[in-house]
Amino acid sequence: MEAIKPEDLHTMIGKEQFTSWFVVDQERINVFADVSEDPQFIHVDPEKAAPIFGSTIAHGALMLSLSVGKGYENAIPVEGTKMAMNYGYDKIRFITPVPVDSNCRFKSSLLEATDKGDGRWLLKTKIELEIEGVEKPGFVAENLAMVFV
Repeated sequence: MEAIKPEDLHTMIGKEQFTSWFVVDQERINVFADVSEDPQFIHVDPEKAAPIFGSTIAHGALMLSLSVGKGYENAIPVEGTKMAMNYGYDKIRFITPVPVDSNCRFKSSLLEATDKGDGRWLLKTKIELEIEGVEKPGFVAENLAMVFV
């Protein structure tokens, strides 16, 4: 995608963009459990998790974290950007568990682009985690990013 002038960001509002598909395997879940110090059995013990979810499930925080890095695939390139940073979230809802070995991708759409002055633009983006073959999203979030131009 070609870089867009900050004052034209409004033309991108509502346009859906997608990342590539990726698999959430048990190794990735286990590594996140170690790093986050969250080894709850529903994430790391297939035998104990099976009666509840049918398999282990990914941490919601893991999936949210992946949306940051994978989000570079479909980020809107803003002309003259010096840097951009995660500014937080207005909303996060974990809706559907993500079973191990699920094929997933992120769908995003710009909700708002606000000129904050001094070359700063606050972008609010809706992010949904799609799980292949599952109707409801894994999560829905409203991410805030500050872009400095």
